[in-house]
Amino acid sequence: MDYMADKLRVMVFETRADLGIQAGEDAAKCIKNMLLEKDELNVMFAAAPSQNETLKTLCKAPDIDWSRVNAYHMDEYVGLDAGHPAGFRNYLKRTVFCKLSLKSLNLINGNAGNPQKEAERYSNLLRHHPADICLLGVGENGHLAFNDPPEVDFHDAEMARVVRLDKRCRQQQVNDGCFDRLEEVPTHAVTVTIPGLMAARYLFCSVPGSSKAEAVRIMLNGTVAPGCPASILTTHVNSILYLDRESAKYLL
Repeated sequence: MDYMADKLRVMVFETRADLGIQAGEDAAKCIKNMLLEKDELNVMFAAAPSQNETLKTLCKAPDIDWSRVNAYHMDEYVGLDAGHPAGFRNYLKRTVFCKLSLKSLNLINGNAGNPQKEAERYSNLLRHHPADICLLGVGENGHLAFNDPPEVDFHDAEMARVVRLDKRCRQQQVNDGCFDRLEEVPTHAVTVTIPGLMAARYLFCSVPGSSKAEAVRIMLNGTVAPGCPASILTTHVNSILYLDRESAKYLL
């Protein structure tokens, strides 16, 4: 299945592996094409198990001059031990950054003494160096990055900010196997805002698994509203949503 939901292209694959291969190959092609137009690119990465197959495919893609790519990420827990494997910096270091020779690596420091100032620093960085390409996912509650419903602001003046995570968002981290218990999941994070994500010229959104099916149904069949932050993707002209049969089960 391949169709348009307003401006968002929706592609449905039989398996999670097929989804990840296509998303990774499409992102790789986009990076190579943009490097023909620009001296360097800014690429933003999501950090979640849902991205595993996409990122693996992207990292194996041939003929990408990663030395001209500046890497960014979307969010980081506030106060989580810097060495914790569930930290998003650590996930991306394991899956992406250690495999590529990047021009620069721009990380959110969730252990900064003043999280608010760290959010301001990252916001200013993105304001001057917005993402060209963004690889992202959708949460079980419909969030993008850590922009949880219904408090999300589609017109946020900042590119990054400190947020309080809702319970369902935190429970997803347990469901994904990143933490053993809800009490271990931090309550706050620094996240790139919706305007910070939507500023990217191209968006590649990988969403496998049945746990995301309800969020997918709402984002594609409902209205564009803070109750489902991911619904904003339907307004982005260069965006693709990759689903497998399980995440698309309410669409089929």
